[in-house]
Amino acid sequence: MSRWIHSWEPENVEFWERTGKRIARRNLWWSILAENVGFSVWLIWSITATRLPSAGFRYTTDQLFALVSLPGLVGALMRFPYTFAVPRFGGRNWTIVSALLLFIPTILLVTLVQRPDTPFWLMMLAASTAGLGGGNFASSMANISFFFPDRKKGFALGLNAAGGNIGVSTVQLLVPIVVGGVGAGGAHLANAGLMWLPLIAIATCGAFFFMDNLATARSSFRDQVAVARYKHTWIVASLYIGTFGSFVGYSAAFPLLLKTQFPTVTANLAFLGPLVGSLARPLGGLIADRLGGARVTFWNFVAMAGASGGVVWFLQARSLSGFVVCFLALFVTTGFGNGSTFRMIPAIFRTLAGSDGPERARRESAAVIGIASAVGALGGFFIPRALGASIKATGGASTAFAFFFACYFACVAITWWYYLRASFLVQRMPSLAHANA
Repeated sequence: MSRWIHSWEPENVEFWERTGKRIARRNLWWSILAENVGFSVWLIWSITATRLPSAGFRYTTDQLFALVSLPGLVGALMRFPYTFAVPRFGGRNWTIVSALLLFIPTILLVTLVQRPDTPFWLMMLAASTAGLGGGNFASSMANISFFFPDRKKGFALGLNAAGGNIGVSTVQLLVPIVVGGVGAGGAHLANAGLMWLPLIAIATCGAFFFMDNLATARSSFRDQVAVARYKHTWIVASLYIGTFGSFVGYSAAFPLLLKTQFPTVTANLAFLGPLVGSLARPLGGLIADRLGGARVTFWNFVAMAGASGGVVWFLQARSLSGFVVCFLALFVTTGFGNGSTFRMIPAIFRTLAGSDGPERARRESAAVIGIASAVGALGGFFIPRALGASIKATGGASTAFAFFFACYFACVAITWWYYLRASFLVQRMPSLAHANA
């Protein structure tokens, strides 16, 4: 069955209202479902690792943080080929393939968590395959960016990302329920993988029957990697480490962080962080559509620095309530910044495209979205590793958060220097000046 669309003009208002909007929204909803399942599988070890000791596994705290962080690293690396797969094979086709690949990490988890004698290296290998779920985000965002006009991209991409990001809170809320109490063994822990198998099948079938490929989105590998020569590709990618990298890194580490820093508190409330961060993402995109991505991103990084400073303060004071409030505020700013940072990309590359027109801008924006999402996802590896190293060296996480605090202020400076200085906007990128007016 062919699902290729050969004529697609989202910037044509008449076409959009008559045909485009309906098709774009249908693809968006099924993309959200597939991405949601992908995120759930990607972060499944964030909560599964906290239950391994009670299931009979004798891993150290540092080893548990390693199990949590490895899917983040693999997921970041997988985002590069996943991004380039959409223009090569089609968004619908690749959504089907990427959904099917999720059976690998879930089946491995089901098998190994029932065997407490599993060597650590083999468990690490199984955890690494969960990174396949992290690749889904890049292909999904690149695909959806082709369907919507520039004036709608901020909210559409924010909604698509939020729907996927909520998969993190979903897995952290539901897995403890299906696994059972603290003393539950490996047979119960296998439910953490079994519960996703039917959802993977639904996402695969939904993509097969209801999604479309855009022929206008096709491009060669050379055309896609060409965006790597732009310095703004890497500037935006570095900012996205600060927003999305923080979101996925904190999401992965939050359950273990609660368990190690406040042992008497249940880690089940960890799902609240990814939930509020996910819900904030489309709001960040929507406000950035109106006020300008750079302006919103700048002030968001200021807020992130403040929230991380609060986390350090309350960790040292051993105040659970203050710690949770500041951490939830930090999650909100990560989601808000995710939406506003991605909103900057179309504006930047529409300007760089110049007289070559909107078609080039759409292709380059999609490629940059994928690259930025891949680089940003590295936070899913470095943040848990930094927290694990801080706890191992000092007994607490304050040192790691002090470092994160400094990184957010660096992002404030980068955003101001490149995208808010009046001389830069007026002399080099007048359309960005208009977008931030």
